[in-house]
Order: sequence, then C-alpha cells, then structure tokens
Amino acid sequence: MKAVVFLAEGFEEIEALTPVDYLRRAEIEVDTVSITNEKIVKGSHLIPVVADKLIKDINPCNYDLCYIPGGMPAAKTLKENDDVIEFIKEMNDEEKLIASICAGPIVLNRAGVLKNKKATSFPGFEDQLDNIGEYIDNKSLVKDGNIITSRGPAVAIYEALDIVEMLKGRESKEKLLKEIQQDKVEKDYNFKTK
Repeated sequence: MKAVVFLAEGFEEIEALTPVDYLRRAEIEVDTVSITNEKIVKGSHLIPVVADKLIKDINPCNYDLCYIPGGMPAAKTLKENDDVIEFIKEMNDEEKLIASICAGPIVLNRAGVLKNKKATSFPGFEDQLDNIGEYIDNKSLVKDGNIITSRGPAVAIYEALDIVEMLKGRESKEKLLKEIQQDKVEKDYNFKTK
C-alpha cells in the first residue's frame, strides 16, 4: 500500500501530517509531495515541512490513495494546479481511494470526482462545490464509494483511521487505536471513535 499527500504553501499542518503519521504507523508507505520545484513547503502556521518528492517525479499508477489536506491558500493552489487535477482524475478512473479535508474538497470538485457523490467540507466552501451529487452539512466525515471528505482539523485523526481501515482492514485500525491510546482518550474525555 502506498499513499500520496499533496502539499502547497499554506496547508493546514494537522490535516496533512496526522494522516502521514497514522498511515506510516499502520505500515502504509506515504510520500509527501510538493507541487513546486522546492521540497520545503510552509504550512498555514508557518511550519516548514520537507516533502519527500516533487510532483514532477511521481505517477498515479504507483499509489493506492491520494490525500488532499485543507488550509488556505493551499487548497486554492492545489485546485488551480493542472498536474494535481490530472493525478486525481487518473486515480479516480482506477477507482483508487481519494480523500480530502476542510477546504480540500474544492480540489476534488474541480477534478470532477464528486459528481454524483455525497461530500462535505469546512463550512463556507459549499458554494465552491457545484459539481457534486449532494452536500452533507450534518456529518463531520462522509464516505461515498472511493471518496472520503471531512470538515476540518478536529476530524483529521478519524479520517486517517478510516483510511487505514479502508486500505488495510479493521484489524489494522484496531491495532493503531490501541497504539495511540485511543481507549484512554475515550475514557478520559467521554467520547467514542465509533
């Protein structure tokens, strides 16, 4: 299993790096990919991240998951990048898993992969999702076929956990939940992952 996480200036750090961390813990190979010719990409809180690769050096046929983090102006920049859009289209044509969070669904909208799909986003981006089947505003995370969308930073861990389950199965997700002490969090904060 192999995943790609696209990075553009202004990405939301927790939304981009939580999935990288959780997927790698689940022994899924992850490439962080800069969409420019520079490997250093600054997040929305000015945290510099060194990407593993540049977009010019990757091919969709080598990946099982494409993940689009939110954050502005990162989502807008990814949306306007034709190479990112073509990459997503090719992944979708192969029915591979595509996930996005926060403002990230606007990128999927431009790629046309949300057509006839249910999706969500960070509140306020609904008007930029004009090419979807149905906008869901009462759920934090929406799965429809090979597409996962979610609302914002607080959902990043749950989206990452669902991705692990979709790629490697329930047992891998359960193992990861134990490793990250999720049972303790649920007890201490009186909430459940599902």
